[in-house]
Amino acid sequence: MEKKKIRERIVGDNIILRKITMEDTDNVVRWRNNPEVRNNFIFRGEFTYETHTHWMQTKVASGQVIQYIILTKDGEIPVGSVYFRDVDMINNSAEYGVFIGEDFARKKGIGTEAAKLFSRYGLEELGFHRISLRVLEGNEVAYRTYEKAGFKKEGVFRDMVFLDGKYRDVIFMSLLKEDIEKEK
Repeated sequence: MEKKKIRERIVGDNIILRKITMEDTDNVVRWRNNPEVRNNFIFRGEFTYETHTHWMQTKVASGQVIQYIILTKDGEIPVGSVYFRDVDMINNSAEYGVFIGEDFARKKGIGTEAAKLFSRYGLEELGFHRISLRVLEGNEVAYRTYEKAGFKKEGVFRDMVFLDGKYRDVIFMSLLKEDIEKEK
């Protein structure tokens, strides 16, 4: 995949995605430490300013991660983040991730719109062929969001992670470029 120009902003019907900057660190650290967010991640350790700075300097700066902040279209209030990690330019693939950090922004369709908008951007403009994701078994809200965005369940890795004193299954899902081309 040839190196594509990363857009500064992606505008949807109700949200705007804008490239992440170091000025977003306080929000990202606060959001990732919110129990509503943290409990849906496999990595559950405390998320610090240093953790985020390292992520920005090594992953985002190198292009291994493409990350955006989700803003409300009305007022441009930051409410969460979407990202592609493990960007693979040889196989034209990446792993998708999202979190809605502000409590008031949950269950309003923001996650679904962000998943649709960002995954289409990855497939249509960045040239990805495949976008994958992992979701913890039992996170029904996220699972339904991903289904609405067109992701298909590929399988379940049984007892893949040990969290909160018990083993948990992890569901793997993907979206292929051909999946969205069928929609057109």
